[in-house]
Amino acid sequence: MGNCFFGATKNTNVRVSLPAVCFVWQVAMIILFGVFIRYDEESDAHWQEFRIEHNITSDIENDFYFRYPSFQDVHVMIFVGFGFLMTFLKRYSFGAVGFNFLVAAFGIQWALLMQGWFHSLDPATGKIFIGIESLINADFCVAGCLIAYGAVLGKVSPVQLLVLTLFGVTLFAVEEYIILTLLHARDAGGSMVIHAFGGYYGLAISWVLYRPNLHQSKRLNGSVYHSDVFAMIGTLFLWMFWPSFNSAITDHGDGQHRAAINTYLALASSVLTAVAISSLTQKKGKLDMVHIQNSTLAGGVAMGTAAEFMISPYGSLIVGFSCGIISTFGYVFVTPFLESRLKLQDTCGVHNLHAVPGMLGGFIGAIVAASATEAVYSREGLINTFDFEGAFADRSVGTQGGFQAAGTCVAIAFGLVGGAIVGLILKLPIWGDPADDNCYDDEVYWEVPEEDESIPPILEYNNHMTHKHQDISESNFSVEQS
Repeated sequence: MGNCFFGATKNTNVRVSLPAVCFVWQVAMIILFGVFIRYDEESDAHWQEFRIEHNITSDIENDFYFRYPSFQDVHVMIFVGFGFLMTFLKRYSFGAVGFNFLVAAFGIQWALLMQGWFHSLDPATGKIFIGIESLINADFCVAGCLIAYGAVLGKVSPVQLLVLTLFGVTLFAVEEYIILTLLHARDAGGSMVIHAFGGYYGLAISWVLYRPNLHQSKRLNGSVYHSDVFAMIGTLFLWMFWPSFNSAITDHGDGQHRAAINTYLALASSVLTAVAISSLTQKKGKLDMVHIQNSTLAGGVAMGTAAEFMISPYGSLIVGFSCGIISTFGYVFVTPFLESRLKLQDTCGVHNLHAVPGMLGGFIGAIVAASATEAVYSREGLINTFDFEGAFADRSVGTQGGFQAAGTCVAIAFGLVGGAIVGLILKLPIWGDPADDNCYDDEVYWEVPEEDESIPPILEYNNHMTHKHQDISESNFSVEQS
């Protein structure tokens, strides 16, 4: 599992493989979209006829106006929040933000197809009809792959990341279909299908790709002052918009309202306990920025499944309180143990931010569902919250709780088994991944500008202006330089 595979030498030149994969896969997306993807009734030009047929009185009732604000927030989380959260490495900010961008851009296209084939394929026409909710679900799907990216950050090539995304989206669509459709579990904020799956998927891949000589890149496996500030920007974007993430696809009305409130409170609570444990476990009580960047988000992860349930405001605070503690202790004690004893190199600590809080969130949802009563929800409230209709009309809350727990186990199993298989594929010596002594460095795959500039600031300004305005005479600058 080291630097070489059957004696092969690492070659990080992706000049052929990366363009080939990008071009071929994008052409494939164009063809597949042309064959399968169509606008749904609320985004099609026939909307006006649809309005008349269904007695819809105003365009405001189009789902776009209900969902788009949440979609904006989720989209920012995917492209800005996740990207900047991973910029903590001192020499890997381009890779963090840039490859995050690449993975998400490809992933949302493949997700629209995979989720469409499993959830919204019209058997009569063989077409997938997409609308604003489809875009939100595609972003959710990509989130699982970005979580997995965090586990292997700085240790894989962009081609490997695209392969990780191709299989990750496929596995996500299957496990999501099993959990949400076959088991009929509820998971509005994705504690199970997004975080538990994505976390264990990334951890399994990282375990298979274990690098025994990774210590040779130890000098770059850390942060500097400005990189931690950039990562904190990602944290704040994620923290602010997480209520939208957990409530984006819930039912309109009380469920969506409740999901935002519960997530809001859980996030606030996890900040205080993360700060407390960070100070408690460090010499002289100083805070560790790693804990503040990550463990403060654990409450939002754990609240994903139960967000739309009647967990109560104080229950949300308890979830955030507990997960802030568990996540911070994970960074202090569990991550070093995983690397030293289980040979699991988790760059971003996704085990502590996503995998464990996601698993706990799934089981919390199971407990809250099993303890639901008519006195708390009302009869109609139970039916609406847990979708006890059709084939599931006679399901009891106890049975629902059991299926919620089963869904959590399915997500973890898909992540671990799927990640192990994908990891074996990524071990093949054809992907252009870096050597053990060349990890966590943007220079492997990016043109990196020189950091030290010897030109005085005023001359730098003058040179910049010379390029911008060639018609300005030299005499204009000589006065400033004197």
